[in-house]
Amino acid sequence: MNQFFGREAEMKGLKDLLRKKTSSLVVLRGRRRIGKSSLAEEFSKLFPTHYMFTGLPLSKNPNAKAQYKEFRRQLTEQGIPSYDSTDWGDLFSILAKHAQEGQVLIVLDEITWMGSKDPDFLGKLKIAWDLYFKKNPKLILIISGSNSAWIEKNILSSTGFMGRVSHKILLKELPLHVCNKFWGIKKDLISPYEKFKILALTGGVPRYLEEILIDMTAEENISRLGFVNSGILFTEFENIFSDLFNGRHKKYRSVVKCLANGSASLDQLSKKLKKSKGGDLSSALKDLEESGFLSRDFTWQIKDGIPSKLSQYRLSDNYLRFYLKFIEPNKKTIEKQTFRGLPISWLSIMGLQFENLVLNNLNRIIDILNIPSHDLLTSSPYLQTKTIKRKKCQIDLMIQTKFNQLYICEIKFSKNELGNE
Repeated sequence: MNQFFGREAEMKGLKDLLRKKTSSLVVLRGRRRIGKSSLAEEFSKLFPTHYMFTGLPLSKNPNAKAQYKEFRRQLTEQGIPSYDSTDWGDLFSILAKHAQEGQVLIVLDEITWMGSKDPDFLGKLKIAWDLYFKKNPKLILIISGSNSAWIEKNILSSTGFMGRVSHKILLKELPLHVCNKFWGIKKDLISPYEKFKILALTGGVPRYLEEILIDMTAEENISRLGFVNSGILFTEFENIFSDLFNGRHKKYRSVVKCLANGSASLDQLSKKLKKSKGGDLSSALKDLEESGFLSRDFTWQIKDGIPSKLSQYRLSDNYLRFYLKFIEPNKKTIEKQTFRGLPISWLSIMGLQFENLVLNNLNRIIDILNIPSHDLLTSSPYLQTKTIKRKKCQIDLMIQTKFNQLYICEIKFSKNELGNE
């Protein structure tokens, strides 16, 4: 049984919907393996009746008919005979007849797989919502998917679903204090250094953290997860890009690889990749950011806190960087089962990975500094370009309050105590 930790705020938002007197359409987004299905399953425990469906991965190259047949199979498996229906509208109508009364939860998981090959899918779903599902005031329909860009374009920004979505959830990595719970009874016995070594590979992604064996060292866990051909994180990279981005995966992969050594501006990426700043490059950056793999850090004007146009893209996903830096270069040796241990230089990545963990837990930093949330103006990595009147500077993290207080934070990782250098 999978462990479920954290997500209190998200669960509260879902539970609040139970108090409504009308039906609710919920959109749940987030990176692959981030816990969308687990959240929906945990929420389903509150319902006497629930139906859960998921699409076929795009890596298996299913056509619209295959997705449709799989949905029919899952209907039958959950006690709803679908007969010989050949239309999404018919299937949704059949499902709706079993969800007319009482508290009912319906989950369409990985809807980006389910509906991407059929141009009529979303239209039929919208009609089913309007004509059937929403008529039950105690029904909640959750639409979930890993391709956030697709969901944004086809659902959240679509005129067809305008005014119909009651609640939106964007799941991000688990905060560090929740990650700590995956070490179970040994969470207070294992050193922070050991934990950070594992987090350098997994980040705060719950599905990866579930694979930790707490009686093994960090090195043993990392080796078994990423450096043997049966390890879940050995094949995960290819699964992510083929399932999410399908035919575009090579273009997206090149962007991610370009950011593996550190942040870069759009101009820098354009030069490195030899691509124009618009078109495919901008589209790839937006999709990768929406899907939770990249962060775009904007700088701002200190005098008024207004964001500037200057920004840098950062590979905020620890697993992707670790894979590109250490697993991929040794892929052939790992496949031949002749690789032993870990790459000699693997600890060299800890600085960048620790920086991600800090920036992904920014709220905790603000709490430690005792900055009231209502006083906060902005917080982010800060970049200042060189002009005639000023020098160039780059700050790992800067926090500015409404009272023009500046907190300048340098992010360093060391297994030893840091001095005042």
